[in-house]
Amino acid sequence: MALALQTFATVKDANVALKSAGTRYLGGGTLVVRAANEGDVSVSGLVRSTDPALSAIVVSGGKIRIGASVTMAAIARHPDLGALAKASRAVGGPAIRNMATIGGNLFAPAPYGDFAVALLALDAMVSTDDGELPIETFLAGRNDSCAIVTSVSFTLPKADSFRFLKVSRVKPKGVSVLSIAAVLEQAADGTVSSSRIALGCMADRPMRARAAEKALAGKALDQDGIAAALAAVTEGTAPITDPIASAWYRAEVLPVHLGRLLLT
Repeated sequence: MALALQTFATVKDANVALKSAGTRYLGGGTLVVRAANEGDVSVSGLVRSTDPALSAIVVSGGKIRIGASVTMAAIARHPDLGALAKASRAVGGPAIRNMATIGGNLFAPAPYGDFAVALLALDAMVSTDDGELPIETFLAGRNDSCAIVTSVSFTLPKADSFRFLKVSRVKPKGVSVLSIAAVLEQAADGTVSSSRIALGCMADRPMRARAAEKALAGKALDQDGIAAALAAVTEGTAPITDPIASAWYRAEVLPVHLGRLLLT
């Protein structure tokens, strides 16, 4: 099916065009073009914007702002984003990473969207022309979002405080069985003072592991200290079942892999 593509110099004009029925925004195309090629008749037209701000990476005073059109490959090679290199390289193979954008990853359904898991752990803010939203709020309502994402912003994590793990059956670019990202702050005595743990494939979109976070507070990052967090990590989850893994399997192996992440 032929798709009409409209290109606009500004996000504002692209947002107006996006209101037409059947129109989708075209970022890297790894999601929407595949959907159209696989017969999704709800897609009748594509809109994109060449606004240079969408492709910018701005680092200022420990704050990061990444334009929504920035690719996973660009993030992986950026000198100031070394902490996120592992998460960005977890998205597909080289061909996919050269096209897949940070904005598109926010909308990727499970078992995709590994980078969005990392952004959730980082407590990112998602920007559109309508303003900013905490990423957790954005993800909860992403199916109803009608505005083009322009950027995401977050505080650069301290050295060694950010951790990411993707579990897949095929290395190095297989689809996720699950993914975990965590930002862990430690007190002077080595105990956990605060944590944000995000999970992928444990619901239809990235989610926080709040019970595990609560159980980890004040505990040492050793086998005994993390035991309660491992026992609690599946609380509130609703793992997906797909050809990669069953919901039962994902729930069974999640504590194992969280333990590996925390003890890294």
